[in-house]
Amino acid sequence: MAIKKVFHAESQFLSGPNSRGREFLFLFKVLYQFLMGFRTLHFVGPCITIFGSARFTESHRYYQQARELGKMISEMGFAVMTGGGPGIMEAANRGAYDTGGISIGCTIKLPNEQTNNPFINKVAHFDYFFIRKVLLTKYSYGFVVMPGGFGTLDELFETLTLIQTGILHNFPVVIIGKAYYKDVLEMVDKMKAEKTISPEDEKLLLFTDSNEEACNHIRMFIHSNYKIKYKASWILGED
Repeated sequence: MAIKKVFHAESQFLSGPNSRGREFLFLFKVLYQFLMGFRTLHFVGPCITIFGSARFTESHRYYQQARELGKMISEMGFAVMTGGGPGIMEAANRGAYDTGGISIGCTIKLPNEQTNNPFINKVAHFDYFFIRKVLLTKYSYGFVVMPGGFGTLDELFETLTLIQTGILHNFPVVIIGKAYYKDVLEMVDKMKAEKTISPEDEKLLLFTDSNEEACNHIRMFIHSNYKIKYKASWILGED
């Protein structure tokens, strides 16, 4: 069976040393994309980032729950941020979009799942995963993890690592889908029993099936960690 190779900017960078000129161009592109990401997201206000699979269709119960959750978070006064793709991301953006709230997509072009969803009113596009992940974290005041695959688990555990190591402080992480994430909860219990994490690390997570419980948990944390929103400057072309 022939394997089709699909070019992606990041795969070329990670394939080993490149020419000096290509490496310099890469650094320039990274700097430029960080700059444009900062300009796009700096004034959107406090965001809640929702992670989840791109593969759930509109008829799936997780899609429907994510759409309702996006609506509820928007009605709480937060911008809803996702990776901007289909599935759970589309549903959460759609819920915020339906209420007239701020719906943000930090998008990236992939060999599969390339389509950006149409329910975004603020877009930051990136060529590199690590830039996208930094920006999804930098402007978030809380994180909701819905059922997903490898990418969702990567985002979950990287976020938890940043909180556990004190780089992020007092940020709520809610995992929705007790049955789906049953093995993750058991693994957390195992790590605690083996003392590879501290007992208090378990408090970093809330496992629930309830949108209401998720929102109440987020509201409790955000209330004491709310930051002042900066004013945009028309001189610098910011909005």
